[in-house]
Amino acid sequence: MKKTIITSALLAALYLNADAQSNTIKFQNTIPVLTNDTKATIIAKAAHVVPTTNQLNALKNEFIAFIHFGPNTFTRMEWGNGKEDPKIFGLKELHTDQWCKAMKTAGMKMVILTVKHHDGFVLWQSRYTTHGIMSAGFQNGKGDILKELSASCKKYGLKLGIYLSPADLFQIESPTGLYGNLSKVNKRTIPRQVSGRPFANKTRFEFEVDDYNEYFLNQLFEVLTEYGQVDEVWFDGAHPKTKGGQKYNYAAWKKLIHTLAPKAVIFGREDIRWCGNEAGATRSTEWNIIPYPENPNTASNFPDLTQESLGSREDLYKGKYLHYQQAETNTSIREGWFYRDDEKQKVRSTDDVFDIYERAVGGNSTFLLNIPPNREGKFSSEDVEVLAEVGKRINETYGKNLFINAKGPKPVLDKSLDTYLLLSKPEKSVEIATVTPVTINRIVLQEAIGSHSERVEEHILEAWIENKWKKIASATNIGYKRILRFPDVTASKFRLKVLSSRAAPAIATIEAHYYRTKPPQLQLDRDINGLLTISPKTHEFGWNPHGQNATENLSNGTEIYYTTDGTEPSVTSKKYTGPISVISSEVKAIAIANNDKGSVVKEIFGLLKKDWKLLTVSSETNKNKGAMALDANKQTYWLSEPNDEKHQIAIDLGSVHKLTAFVYTPPKSFFDGMMEKGIVQISDDGKNWKTIESFEFGNLINDPTARTHYFKNIISARYIQLQATGIAANKKSLAIAELDFLEK
Repeated sequence: MKKTIITSALLAALYLNADAQSNTIKFQNTIPVLTNDTKATIIAKAAHVVPTTNQLNALKNEFIAFIHFGPNTFTRMEWGNGKEDPKIFGLKELHTDQWCKAMKTAGMKMVILTVKHHDGFVLWQSRYTTHGIMSAGFQNGKGDILKELSASCKKYGLKLGIYLSPADLFQIESPTGLYGNLSKVNKRTIPRQVSGRPFANKTRFEFEVDDYNEYFLNQLFEVLTEYGQVDEVWFDGAHPKTKGGQKYNYAAWKKLIHTLAPKAVIFGREDIRWCGNEAGATRSTEWNIIPYPENPNTASNFPDLTQESLGSREDLYKGKYLHYQQAETNTSIREGWFYRDDEKQKVRSTDDVFDIYERAVGGNSTFLLNIPPNREGKFSSEDVEVLAEVGKRINETYGKNLFINAKGPKPVLDKSLDTYLLLSKPEKSVEIATVTPVTINRIVLQEAIGSHSERVEEHILEAWIENKWKKIASATNIGYKRILRFPDVTASKFRLKVLSSRAAPAIATIEAHYYRTKPPQLQLDRDINGLLTISPKTHEFGWNPHGQNATENLSNGTEIYYTTDGTEPSVTSKKYTGPISVISSEVKAIAIANNDKGSVVKEIFGLLKKDWKLLTVSSETNKNKGAMALDANKQTYWLSEPNDEKHQIAIDLGSVHKLTAFVYTPPKSFFDGMMEKGIVQISDDGKNWKTIESFEFGNLINDPTARTHYFKNIISARYIQLQATGIAANKKSLAIAELDFLEK
């Protein structure tokens, strides 16, 4: 068999042919895939899909804020039911300047306010409903949170976004509600005029719509014309309840938005997509060039874009259209989207938030962080402290470019996305040299996606060490921005090598930075006998401060201090030297090195489980036994059978205890059995049961973290039983990784 030898000249010719094919394709936001397109042609087309000006500007925002505020803030519920009396919104004062100052300090560039959540309660003075702030007591019914926030945004130089929920439980539950009322579709003029409240904006629309779409369009008109420029309109895809076959006329919504807010991107439709979770997880490869089964510019229904792989070559081959649609990584600084309290509601540490920032912004997406105001109309002090520290870390790390006076191609060193180096030769590499050796552990890379799309598929970073090139980091795509994190490297020559690409990559930016190592985050693990181990945290979403997970080796003078009485730990607290015995108490711990403090970790530990006994389970699978819900090991879990009608577990706690709450931990590896609703029962003999109260947890599938239900009254019991009455997404099995009970 004759062997073909590929010479450098032949390789260069192959690249020239590929580029010649590429030159016949126009750069567009959406490109159709034809039935006779080869795989090579499809990839060439993908290399010409570019963001719109609005999308690119949205990516440049990088770090933005969410504000969830409304009746749920006062009822302490994650989702309202639409039946709440507006007077439950008991706001007395509002501090939007404080919000914006804190967000600006964190380095955020835009804030999106939930002007209407699923409960239908509106936060502005709408002409079209009385279910909102106009019927609450705030400012004698004259208050307007959107108006005040808009003014504060202008003061602090922040952009403004609007979250308007398509789902509206008030309009569903109200006897005169418009949602799903089976009204006829006919021509309507938007906005509908209301006596005594004329619009300054004289734009008018004619749409063929039903009652609810008219209502929604009227509300969109208000928020897009009376509160200044809007840069993002956010549509949640949640449907807590539907009625009457109600359909949304997205084509009409889109036309109105594009006309009234021409600079706005639309989340949840063709501009920006959900990252697929609400826990801060990111993909290692986040392509923003996505295959679509139909033209996204004319579609009314949009595909599920939450799979692990979205834009690989194999994914692209399956599409009928290739479309640019960037991801937003959205999560909350607090446990849940709405504020509940300052004592029990967990707050993300600075380490967590900074990590998500680096993974999200440095992983070709936008970081959207929710900060829920409290019932005093302020951000709570702990949230403000975290935001300030995150902003400080961002500035300290990324405010100084260590390649500022380096030698290399000028287009990649000028910090401009408008200039770039086109790597059209087979050897796709860029070399940069510094005048003197520099110590770095972060590299920022950007492609010129506005003019040349996302093209890099695999790349490595090398440093000249001991007279040879040594690989120090690697990753897949780059896109808008890639942040490479790795252990400290000192060198004076560095090289970026593109190992694989879809066409000649256009490298716009290469920057070098240094992150000053902080004492590690910690984790608390208690075994079934009550022995507590405190160790550096191994993060489930890959928090690698220098490219590796922390280990148990606490070197460089790092020491751990802890308390068991709820007080804040410091160098005057007990020093951790090994496992300690902990029974029903709140433990707080901190790592300190060279007078530098890490983030405080805290957890309330309930009853010891060594004397517990499993009484009964309604069913169990062969590999996931009922006892696994009580073994103090979150890696195992009980799983009921799909045909189980009760999904029930009964426990003997060993003796009578005064219980204040129970904690449900869902498994991390199984998402089809989340306990959404249930009842709590107790017994004097372990046989005859009495129902005490019901419970409900929200948003478990998107954020499968431990949830605590606090009992209305203290429960004295030895025998306790839980029964699931609702499993998230109507799944058929119940999964429990751990059950814990808190004691008075």
